[in-house]
Amino acid sequence: MAYTITLIPGDGIGPEVTDATREVLAATGLTIRWDVQLAGAAAAEQLGNPCPDELIASVQKNRIALKGPIGTPIGRGFRSVNVALRKALDLYACLRPVKNLEGVPSRFSGVDLVIVRENTEGLYSGLEHMVVPGVAESLKIVSEKASTRIAEFAYRYARANKRRKVSVVHKANIMKLSDGLFLDCARKVSRRYSEIETQEVIVDACAMQLVRFPERFDVLVMDNLYGDILSDLCAGLVGGLGVVPGANIGDECAVFEAVHGSAPDIAGKGVANPTALILSAALMLQYLGEREASQRVESAVHAVYAKSTVRTGDLGGNATTAEFTRAVINAL
Repeated sequence: MAYTITLIPGDGIGPEVTDATREVLAATGLTIRWDVQLAGAAAAEQLGNPCPDELIASVQKNRIALKGPIGTPIGRGFRSVNVALRKALDLYACLRPVKNLEGVPSRFSGVDLVIVRENTEGLYSGLEHMVVPGVAESLKIVSEKASTRIAEFAYRYARANKRRKVSVVHKANIMKLSDGLFLDCARKVSRRYSEIETQEVIVDACAMQLVRFPERFDVLVMDNLYGDILSDLCAGLVGGLGVVPGANIGDECAVFEAVHGSAPDIAGKGVANPTALILSAALMLQYLGEREASQRVESAVHAVYAKSTVRTGDLGGNATTAEFTRAVINAL
């Protein structure tokens, strides 16, 4: 079967890691036509819009995209393209599997958990204003609809992937209305999944437990802000953002992405680590129903780290992007 997939190279090292990932996917034998679209700084410069209408239309048409990292100016410039994509395409579920790679140094072993983050509301709704000079107000939006569907996504994912437990992360002891609503919606959904254990955990206690006993967690579901913070924390448990995949999924389409930054300081030098995007592409293949190809790609990445000394500079080696990519293809 042939697939048409939107490709968003992104900024900085984005084009390098997307090219590497395309090579790996080609080596699986699958037929993929890439619909290349600009976003971020390149799109802002060439098209006057960091998130062009053409990009949105492409993902809506193809229903699936692979995206390299896109930088977001801090405190100025254009708003986050990542947030704009999620809102425009209603990609309400952020999926971040976090798993140890044998051969990648970390403080923990036996980590195999999945963060499910609500993507569309909470404090990231962008509803903020200056009340008076020197006082800013930001509104946290929590709805029954969004809370229910993200809980459904988490429990459905747990069942489909034979996961045993879902931890509902909240701060309902303080934010009794907003987080209370989120927690109540998750409780209602959990009743339809009686074979899956449900754990309710306050977000600060969750953060402490994650850095003490991460092996005790399985699937965690939470709101936007908590998910943004804890997903990066969990990546740190297994070696950093450079070795974990990510996806943003809605009912109509999905965008698979590397969750690390665009690293402009090493852009164009051919030393970027493509692991995160390659693993995200494996997630994408699973989403497409190409489970055998997905498993082959993931296993190849694991084999490179477990059975070879090929490492890019971020992990203490001296391999180039091309050399690492070739090692993964050879492992296939």
